[in-house]
Amino acid sequence: MKKNNMYVGMDTDKNSIDVAIGEEGRNKEVRHYGRIENNLSSIDKLVGKLETLGHTLHFVYEAGPCGYTIYRHLRAKGIDCAVVAPSQIPKRSGDRVKTNKRDAINLARLHRAGELHRVYVPLPEDEAMRDLSRAREDAKRAEVKTKQQLSAFLLRNGFKFTGKTPWSNPHRRWLNEIRLPHPAQQITFQEYRDAVDEAHNRVERISEQIRTLLPNWRLKPVVEALQAMRGVSLIVAVITIAELGDLTRFTNPKQLMKYLGLVPSEYSTGDNRRQGSITKTGNGSARRALTEAAWSYNRPARVSRAIDERQKNLPKVIKEIAWKAQLRLCARYRRLVNKGKNKQVVITAIARELAAFIWAIACQVKINA
Repeated sequence: MKKNNMYVGMDTDKNSIDVAIGEEGRNKEVRHYGRIENNLSSIDKLVGKLETLGHTLHFVYEAGPCGYTIYRHLRAKGIDCAVVAPSQIPKRSGDRVKTNKRDAINLARLHRAGELHRVYVPLPEDEAMRDLSRAREDAKRAEVKTKQQLSAFLLRNGFKFTGKTPWSNPHRRWLNEIRLPHPAQQITFQEYRDAVDEAHNRVERISEQIRTLLPNWRLKPVVEALQAMRGVSLIVAVITIAELGDLTRFTNPKQLMKYLGLVPSEYSTGDNRRQGSITKTGNGSARRALTEAAWSYNRPARVSRAIDERQKNLPKVIKEIAWKAQLRLCARYRRLVNKGKNKQVVITAIARELAAFIWAIACQVKINA
């Protein structure tokens, strides 16, 4: 005998989960089931009680700070579970009341109607590498902040570096020669310098761990292949793949561009069509990494020594895609700049097309499941 489906909406927070259930069929009421503690043993008890009703269970909850622990636990038991993006959950324009109970009921109702879009849930191994790459991003932001604090302190006290490149060897020699008039200021200066050095060392430690762990990662072949591209260093490639996972899950490059938030927003009505700035939806870390890589296409196309070294042992088809990308993107950069376009707008356009070439390379690489 075929079992009826039951849809279970869960609104999760750090300590508790509000649960709503609804049986298959539009005429069936979706009701609030209750609140349980946010731990796996409580979820197991919930599953046991609901299974006694004789239905096939379909769980759903919003992606959030609690991660994918519940999803993986339920999937390991053979129970269907979906994680959905909060930004893509349909909302009524006149609804001004938001509670955990109402959210759980809404999730169960929409899941039953098939109006929710599942997010991509990475494998635990992929998520671990993503955590490491995000730790490096956090460390890099802290390093930038400490450098700004030191520069601001020196500027307040009349010290301004006149060289071309800050934080280069000449800049560090200039820092060694600075002597402040008051002991308290000299101590402050030294503390800021120590903070900069400590932040820099932290970035280097995490970067070294990424290099050490990369050979054992199942997505290593894709990371190596992407480095055939100009501007895509090891760190940029790791961030991109750690954030996006298997790029072949996108059926075409336009889907990837949209996921990265690199497509223009649009406000159109009737015959009037107006495009605005990029949507900036989706994954911000990968978008920032590709935007950083896009700046390298402001110079004429050439295979540098570093790129040639990275391309060793790569298939010919990947090298051809990387060279085709250089020819197109370098020419496009010059063309747009000559038209008077703002450089940041140009770089965004380059990053959008760069995502397409990255998708093309990823499709040429075979990875282990």
